[in-house]
Amino acid sequence: MADSSGLHFSVAQLGRLLRARRVSSVELTKRSLEALETRGRALNSVAELTSDLALQQAKQADREIRDGRLRGPLHGIPYGAKDVFATNGIPTRWGSPAHRDQVFDHDATIVERLREMGAVLVAKLAMIELAGAGGFDTPAASLDGPCRNPYDTSRWAGGSSSGCGAAVGDGLVGFAIGTDAMGSITMPSAFCNVCGLVPTHGRVPRYGTMAVSSTMDRIGPMARSAEDCGLILAAITGHDPRDPCSTQGRFRFYPRAWTRRRFRLGLLPTHYRANNAAAAKKRLAAALDVFHRLGHTSGQVKLPDFPYMPAAFTIMNVEAAAAFEDLIRSRRLHELTDKSQQAGLLSGLAVAGVDYLRAMRIRSMAAPAAVRIFEHFDALIAPTFLHGAPLADRPLGEGWVGMGGNEGPGNLLGWPSLSIPMGPDENGLPLSMELIGPPYEEMTLLALAIAFQRETNWHRQRPPAQPA
Repeated sequence: MADSSGLHFSVAQLGRLLRARRVSSVELTKRSLEALETRGRALNSVAELTSDLALQQAKQADREIRDGRLRGPLHGIPYGAKDVFATNGIPTRWGSPAHRDQVFDHDATIVERLREMGAVLVAKLAMIELAGAGGFDTPAASLDGPCRNPYDTSRWAGGSSSGCGAAVGDGLVGFAIGTDAMGSITMPSAFCNVCGLVPTHGRVPRYGTMAVSSTMDRIGPMARSAEDCGLILAAITGHDPRDPCSTQGRFRFYPRAWTRRRFRLGLLPTHYRANNAAAAKKRLAAALDVFHRLGHTSGQVKLPDFPYMPAAFTIMNVEAAAAFEDLIRSRRLHELTDKSQQAGLLSGLAVAGVDYLRAMRIRSMAAPAAVRIFEHFDALIAPTFLHGAPLADRPLGEGWVGMGGNEGPGNLLGWPSLSIPMGPDENGLPLSMELIGPPYEEMTLLALAIAFQRETNWHRQRPPAQPA
């Protein structure tokens, strides 16, 4: 394996190497831990290494693989988990200085399920404090400092699943698990050339996961390929009685039949010229050419006119304030790094009940109206963002001008989305496209992305060597 860590390979490739015993889980795990300790620390992507646990799990995986007791495609593969997930006896700080001493006595469902599949937890990965529950104005809003982008360390990795994006993008882990309420998986995935899947709301149980917005929070995989995202999603879905909002059915990943289908793509309105986004326009046009050659069709689409983003922000602000009420009413609130985050959490307590109910009513009206768009299209498509990652050492208000984004409708309504690389911008920074589908149609998005990635190699690009 020529790669310095071995983890720039996809999950599917690593699984084949492990099952053929051309590499051991212990070997991969040691490489991952070493890379996290060096490059990961330099990027501020590591919240906590789990070295002892990882080596124990890797040795067990090697024994089981040797004895023919295979648990599935993730068996023996090192992964990182965003530091929102409870891990028994291991610090879970939520990226927050106010929670630097927090340790739980149980594992989150997602951690349990990946352990059952034989995956190896090598690290808790850095994040924006409290996942940006109150809003934040700087990439440095984290106990671990600004998470830097492996493609250009002067740039931000994105948030709030910052460490996940940087660690997967730099090949430090085989895959990572992030969370998303308003773009927290899609943003770092887009900025770090990673494939990030945000499943339908309720697909993945959230027991043991820090809450931001109880009606919008979702858990999803971040990996090197769309195929990897499908393999991982199949391992982590299914009902958990400890999370009453989790759905009953499990996701089944069977790409061969689906990638032969022909789909209708709806192009979301995108203001390229007004946002000086010529590179994003060019990359999406090239991506559409690929889809058209594969037999898919496309047409312009406009969603019904509802205030998706204002409603989503109102709901998130109120639900975040409820989740962190004890912190907000304590002196510990002032330990948070970002002053705007402190103010945002406080403001959530002041939102009138009528405003929250109005936002929920907008959601209830928008959901049946907006989903009808999928009677005419199988998936929606647009650039994930219009530009590459902003600078890590400047306020986001300066770097976010003209960035665009599609978070409002999908996050308000719980629709699944998948962000995949589509090539660099004029500065060599990654750009991605986002595929959005109706509830429980993740397989459509994955089939489109897998077919695209068979024709292109943008997802296989690696960061340039950074100076020591």
